[in-house]
Amino acid sequence: MPLRRRFTPRMPLTSRKPLITLLAAIAVIVVACGGGSGVALPSPTPEVIAPETSSAASAGESPIQSQSGADAPARLQLRLEITGIDNWLNGEPTTIAEEASLNNVVLIDFWTYTCINCLRTIPRLRVWQEKYGDRGLKIIGIHSPEFEFEKRTENVRAEMERLGVTWLVAQDNEMETWRAFDNHVWPAKYLFGVSGLPIYQHFGEGDYAVTETRIRQALISAGHDISDIPFEKLPEDIRDPFAITETPEIYAGYGRSYDQFGQFNGHPDYYTGPDQVLEYGDPGDGFRLDGRYYLQGLWENRIESIVHARETENLEDYITLTFIARSVNVVIKPAFPEASQNPLSDVLPETFEVVIELNDQPLTPEQAGTDIVFNDRGQSVILVQEPRLYALLELPVYSRANLKMRSNSKNFAVTAWTFGTYIEGA
Repeated sequence: MPLRRRFTPRMPLTSRKPLITLLAAIAVIVVACGGGSGVALPSPTPEVIAPETSSAASAGESPIQSQSGADAPARLQLRLEITGIDNWLNGEPTTIAEEASLNNVVLIDFWTYTCINCLRTIPRLRVWQEKYGDRGLKIIGIHSPEFEFEKRTENVRAEMERLGVTWLVAQDNEMETWRAFDNHVWPAKYLFGVSGLPIYQHFGEGDYAVTETRIRQALISAGHDISDIPFEKLPEDIRDPFAITETPEIYAGYGRSYDQFGQFNGHPDYYTGPDQVLEYGDPGDGFRLDGRYYLQGLWENRIESIVHARETENLEDYITLTFIARSVNVVIKPAFPEASQNPLSDVLPETFEVVIELNDQPLTPEQAGTDIVFNDRGQSVILVQEPRLYALLELPVYSRANLKMRSNSKNFAVTAWTFGTYIEGA
């Protein structure tokens, strides 16, 4: 999957000015966000790949090396540390230095719960936690949110339970640890030996055998006995060999569409100003551009989402886009009515349906993502009650197709779509 990019928060766009004025007001500062495996980006500790060793004597902590194998400059040997954390989940606050003093090897994992790249790595983290969690490995997830609703502790806790995240998680809501590490992507993994210094890093998905090898080396070096734990190579996700390209991530809010890196909405009227409710008309097949979404009906553009602006009865309003991929996921943050929103929760009191269509037809079971259900009217739908990523499509073949999403609810609000080309999974 192409790199998902982290956009630095910028000033709210509250005035209804022409697009050229808005562009002048927006600071377009982009840092990379996690996608492919082993992404080489500027950072304190370049990735190193080394074979596993079997004895503590030969597996001592080696200096961080560049990809060419040469020792990294001394300035890269940094004592990185966790800082500015808002809340700790699944355990008590700690530091890398404290864990090192306890003879623990620390694996830092930067993630956020709507990032599909992060979600695909969680099963591997779960395996490492089960194998090495009581043998000296301390996994600490640094949850650095992309969207505002991901800062809410209740939302993070609910997703951790749903995803089976049992290790320690620190909420880095103000991105202080992210900046302290000079991190740029989700997911990103940093391994620290008992010296408290970083000894390995990996950006994005994949290379799970390499990462586990380095974990085992560090544990052996620290004197932990793992001789009874076999090394079994975890499977890599397999991309479709016919997939030449895929649709990049599409953001629905004007915070990402009112700059030269975005313009994800296909309607000129959308760019006349933020926080507007407008009537849109879908231009139809043959007039839509790939990589942009189009609207039919009444919608409100907000900084992080596009919101259905009325209750309907016959699903006459919809969002549509043309994509190239095998899988499609959507991030939905319901638009809570002010009078009924519980300030302590982002969970709706009632679930609403979003009807999902592929080329104007209901999905078949072979096309359906894991969050699709089929109602008694023969429709393929997702049931929305909470803000998270929903898996819509897992197509049997790499395809170019049209997606439509319809809902009668005015709570229906879309934040982003992501696309994949893996043979199995999201």
